[in-house]
Amino acid sequence: MNIRTDLAVESFPEERLPDAVHRKTRGKAFGITEIIIDDDSCLESLGKGKGRYITLEGGSLSRFSDDYESMISELSDELKQLVPEGEILVAGLGNNDITPDALGPQVAAKVLATRHLRDELDADEEQFLTSLRRVSVFAGGVLGQTGIETAEIVRAIVRELQPKAVIAVDALACSDISRLGTTIQLSDTGISPGSGVSNARKELSEKNLGVPVISVGVPTVVDMHTIVRSLTGRSPNKELPNIMVTPRDIDRLTERASQLIAFGINLALHPELTADDVRGLF
Repeated sequence: MNIRTDLAVESFPEERLPDAVHRKTRGKAFGITEIIIDDDSCLESLGKGKGRYITLEGGSLSRFSDDYESMISELSDELKQLVPEGEILVAGLGNNDITPDALGPQVAAKVLATRHLRDELDADEEQFLTSLRRVSVFAGGVLGQTGIETAEIVRAIVRELQPKAVIAVDALACSDISRLGTTIQLSDTGISPGSGVSNARKELSEKNLGVPVISVGVPTVVDMHTIVRSLTGRSPNKELPNIMVTPRDIDRLTERASQLIAFGINLALHPELTADDVRGLF
């Protein structure tokens, strides 16, 4: 069955793993599944190339949990494994005017930008701030708003700033309703914006940008045809229109998931900061 999903954990169920695919599990605040793909043998059939895909699953991200600080810490620790040392560009992908697609821009608004601090502040007086890793942040809208492919904009910024890596944050699509708004996926293979909703744009990847691209996303939509196929095992009538389904509390989900991800990114990029430091910044 052709199940549309951005999540590697749904593309590779445990009972049907190709020889090149391996699964590991761990986690406390989240249930964490890491899928490692050794080669590109699954790229054409499933859209998942060689690399690491880390899925963090928990309760609804639209609600604050008693384990909130542990969730931030665990997300940060997982992200640290993928991010190299040196200057980082964080790119928030998506359309801030469409709530299910606003995760990237809302994360970008909460990530601490520090690239300019060494030039703007006195190093002696603000030694702590000027010692932070250089991070720049970008959220430039979508093709329909700018007339420019996001990948083209990010490539131009990378060429100018020459960061060591890009962290690209975007909303995703899933096939299992239970993962809608409850799952975070990290990957070191880049991202193709819009692929989960059949609107794939130019991909952001090391091949296209020249630097590693770490993707971070939360599934905020699932299409109706995929729901029918996954629940019944039957293909729906192709004559029927397809629609995208999103949680009814999508505004709260986007706001709170973006905060959790931004806090995790801030802690991963700036180990000197504490959770209280990060919370106090926004």
